[in-house]
Amino acid sequence: MQLFYFQAIDQDSQSFSFDKEESKHIHKVLRKKEGDILFVTNGLGLCFKTEMILASDTKCTVKILSFEAQIKPAYHLHLVVAPTKMNERFEWFLEKATEIGIHEITPIICENSERKVIKTERFDKIILSAMKQSNQYFLPILNEPIAFKSFIQKEISGQKFIAHCEEEHKKTLKESLKKAENVTILIGPEGDFSSSEIKMALENQYIPLSLGATRLRTETAALVACHSVVYENE
Repeated sequence: MQLFYFQAIDQDSQSFSFDKEESKHIHKVLRKKEGDILFVTNGLGLCFKTEMILASDTKCTVKILSFEAQIKPAYHLHLVVAPTKMNERFEWFLEKATEIGIHEITPIICENSERKVIKTERFDKIILSAMKQSNQYFLPILNEPIAFKSFIQKEISGQKFIAHCEEEHKKTLKESLKKAENVTILIGPEGDFSSSEIKMALENQYIPLSLGATRLRTETAALVACHSVVYENE
């Protein structure tokens, strides 16, 4: 099934038109025409079966025939990840985490972060494309970048973990994770969280977490954490 995206639709909608850019892609590139069936999600858990009633390079209009809802998971997975120095590595993480089933992502700026300025416009497009490619009906939330000290003071519900490289006793996700509960995991930059950041996290009830015996790159650690939480909740 090829999936399209249009945010401004709900159960009461009867028809809608794609914007000029998407219309051109649908009609000129994909060669869709009047009478063709398109499946469209609003990114909020609904998928609409629609029929094309107007097809042109500037405007494609569809009427809604039916819809179905995807069941919302009983847990919410939020990864708070330091962006990598090379943008493509972080983009790879965003794509794969979306395919696996992440719910929320926050780029975090740490003391040892090599990248301090983050532009999320391209990140949004990558997440949207990955959601459509993997036939999911929920669009993950991508928050604006935030400084570690600002984020750590936020009230967070559910389980809270920090994956760091300092030597201390740390349990694995399998040992610590409670199923069907919200979970937030902090993943640091290549240089790891600073000692003061780790201390601050522990003071705010974040639990130290091990992601395995080997040292992982930031994007690898984030993806391992994502897959582990999703797998344990299946």
